[in-house]
Amino acid sequence: MKCPFCGFSETKVIDSRAGEDGTQIRRRRICEKCHKRFSTVESASLSVIKRSGIKENFSRTKIRNGILKATQGRNFESEELDAVVSEVVDSIRSKGLAEVDSYDIGLAILEPLRRLDAVAYLRFASVYQGYDTLDDFSKEIRKLKRSRKKSSKTA
Repeated sequence: MKCPFCGFSETKVIDSRAGEDGTQIRRRRICEKCHKRFSTVESASLSVIKRSGIKENFSRTKIRNGILKATQGRNFESEELDAVVSEVVDSIRSKGLAEVDSYDIGLAILEPLRRLDAVAYLRFASVYQGYDTLDDFSKEIRKLKRSRKKSSKTA
């Protein structure tokens, strides 16, 4: 890291703190030559590989927008949706990868959305998994019903 004041390449970290959202680190540094202090912000970059092969930056906003579309017209507090978004982002980032496939992001959204609301889950799954017929929906609804029966028996 070069000093922004004198350009010297030797600097020392004197303090590190996590950013508010936990995805960045703020470091306080001092130049070994001119002894001036400055801050740097570091963040891990995450790229998404789309189906077309194009890479783009990971976007929490895109995940939130997808969840908002699936829950449109349903009665949810913003905090509930934020919790789902955070769970999805955390599960993706916890893998420690520099690149993630868009398909894997969709998979990460399905389970938290299923727990939140069956209708929102079906809406998202129908687009994500490409339901083409009523049979596709019927099969998924049967799976959801079986899943609910199992969870109510164990509760």
